[in-house]
Amino acid sequence: VQLVESGGGLVQAGTSLKLSCSVSGGTFSTYTYGWFRRAPGKEREFVAVSPWSGGSYYADSAKGRFTISRDNARSTVYLQMNSLKPEDTADYYCAADRRGFPSQSAYYYGTYYTYWGQGTQVTVSS
Repeated sequence: VQLVESGGGLVQAGTSLKLSCSVSGGTFSTYTYGWFRRAPGKEREFVAVSPWSGGSYYADSAKGRFTISRDNARSTVYLQMNSLKPEDTADYYCAADRRGFPSQSAYYYGTYYTYWGQGTQVTVSS
């Protein structure tokens, strides 16, 4: 499975950005997809997840501002980010796995995901 992120860039605080993750090499609908980010000098952190079984979960920092969605016809996962803040500045990564996750909390840990994209940079200026 190959994941390719796009859509990052430099934006001003308060504006929106939509990231895309194009997926190839697998049966798209059978995978769980997550978005993670790594800010400069910080650890990677969970942002949002779209389980193969449906629904979505968000980090507290993303709730109410970010929306994860998936388009099975286009084999693409999206992350719509609204009301961006300077603290959202980070490299954003798409991740995927087909295995079952042992619990909801497992979605939040990058170690449970086998496939990763190369990342796309998001910079939010104040």
